Amino acid sequence: MRRYLRTLLRAAGLALASAIAGAACAHEMRPGYLELREAEPATYALLWKRPTGGEVEIQIAPVIPDGCSFATRDRQQLTPGAVLVRGTLSCSGGLAGKTLRIDGLDITVTDVLVRIQHADGRLENHLLRPATPSVTLGAATSGLERARSYLQLGVQHILLGVDHLLFVLGLLLIVSDRWMLVKTITAFTLAHSITLAIATLGYASAPLLPLNAAIALSILFLGPEIVRAWRGETSFTIRHPWVVAFAFGLLHGFGFASGLTAMGLPRAEIPLALLLFNVGVELGQIAFVVLVILLERAFRTLEIHWPRLIEALPGYTVGSLGAYWTIQRTALLF
Repeated sequence: MRRYLRTLLRAAGLALASAIAGAACAHEMRPGYLELREAEPATYALLWKRPTGGEVEIQIAPVIPDGCSFATRDRQQLTPGAVLVRGTLSCSGGLAGKTLRIDGLDITVTDVLVRIQHADGRLENHLLRPATPSVTLGAATSGLERARSYLQLGVQHILLGVDHLLFVLGLLLIVSDRWMLVKTITAFTLAHSITLAIATLGYASAPLLPLNAAIALSILFLGPEIVRAWRGETSFTIRHPWVVAFAFGLLHGFGFASGLTAMGLPRAEIPLALLLFNVGVELGQIAFVVLVILLERAFRTLEIHWPRLIEALPGYTVGSLGAYWTIQRTALLF
């Protein structure tokens, strides 16, 4: 079983290699949020939230559709984690058929959730992505379509969060058997689900920059433990990896929550968004594990014999990037 897991984890290292090669900075996917609420015919209250405070400043902005203009001057406000812009938008003939675009979105790795509340009660939800930074407005969206948007956000948040996947890989590298693997992944899932819910519901919060540094430190922590496991040594972490997974999973849950809390969703939408976002995170995590298993089976069938450098790649990747991100993110605090 130990040999099987080592083979599986070598496959995991190769699966992450292409993503990690260009990921010297593993930035959180922090979505933007644009809300337009129709108070009077053809007049909309605008709320724009642009995420700030991360390792890289996200420079995106909505482009007002043709035929629309600010009826009142836009007002900017700096809040923890976001810049808020409020104003009143006047659109001749309403928004139906007009195109809304997010400038700069196509060169980022983030998304923007657009929510439009019409005076007649119709609700539009659109998830704009780097590949599709614009949308034609006017059609009401169903509850199923809104649910799909939150689900997609969760999946993308985990798959684009290379540091989260790297932490999971580090845990797997020190796991000794299948039952312990199940316990470890379950503990990590339970822990980050708890803090994701607590943060999204507003009961607790964590500053983004110190949080990112702590997440990097959790990855670095696993580096020496991986070496001990390779040498046949033991430690508390190697004997009880599920405890470490639960403890650091609480930190990672706050990291996942940053994808929702910065958006400032209406309170009525939070339970649905929280549930489906978390389901999306879990689906993304499962997809990663399934990919690793499929790769492992393919490599085993082909009887590929790895050079020693490749065999050590996953462990050295965890330790090296954990150290790099810890130094980088700690420096950003100052």
